[in-house]
Amino acid sequence: MMDVKAFLDEKATLYNQPSFIKDDPICIPHLFEKKQDIEIAGFFAAILAWGQRKTIINKCMELMAMMDNAPHDFVINHAEWDLKPLLKFKHRTFNDLDTLYFIQFFRDFYQQHESLEEAFLIDYSDAADQMEKALIQFHDFFFRSPDAPHRTRKHIATPKRKSACKRLNMFLRWMVRKDSNGVDFGLWHILKPYQLICPCDLHVDRVARKLGLITRKQTDWWTAMELTQNLRKLDPVDPVRYDFALFGLGIMEKY
Repeated sequence: MMDVKAFLDEKATLYNQPSFIKDDPICIPHLFEKKQDIEIAGFFAAILAWGQRKTIINKCMELMAMMDNAPHDFVINHAEWDLKPLLKFKHRTFNDLDTLYFIQFFRDFYQQHESLEEAFLIDYSDAADQMEKALIQFHDFFFRSPDAPHRTRKHIATPKRKSACKRLNMFLRWMVRKDSNGVDFGLWHILKPYQLICPCDLHVDRVARKLGLITRKQTDWWTAMELTQNLRKLDPVDPVRYDFALFGLGIMEKY
């Protein structure tokens, strides 16, 4: 494990740099300074993060423009006719119906709450294995409205469906991880970096298997947990910083 640790420490340092931002969906929340704008832009960017990164970024820029590049003000103060441009928004299987429900959720939520972190804190404890429960309860909370379209549920993953929850775990990394490198935001202070689960995408999965950090044959929630538990052996305080190493090795170096 020590050889793997030294290797991944070096790669995490290499890729956890401001230069990482411009080609990654995290560049979307980096367009903003207001906390709630970062949360909303980051959430959309993470949920829409499938396909080529350039396409993801372009679609997110398009969506932010439809919200007047002020997402928090838009979700709180929009009139019905302001939603008309959003009827044209589509990315892969995410369509106008999904977009409008997300906006409805954010409007209702931010009328009562200061930060989106609160939606992940239902029955919170500081235990390291808190995230499974947090993600299940977030999903149920997100779809608590009787108006929630059934089709939209597929866009918010939950461990209850055995999903690895890659996009939500990536969003949580952005919001929770704290360091001085300027990539992740570290905006949230109750959820802790040691509780995060490593986002398990195609590239991370492949590299982690090569390094012996994953042994499960399929990729699901337990695979993400297995990977994270092994990363915690390398760094119990901030295990998900190795996401930079695994992703960088996979997509930049084709490891």
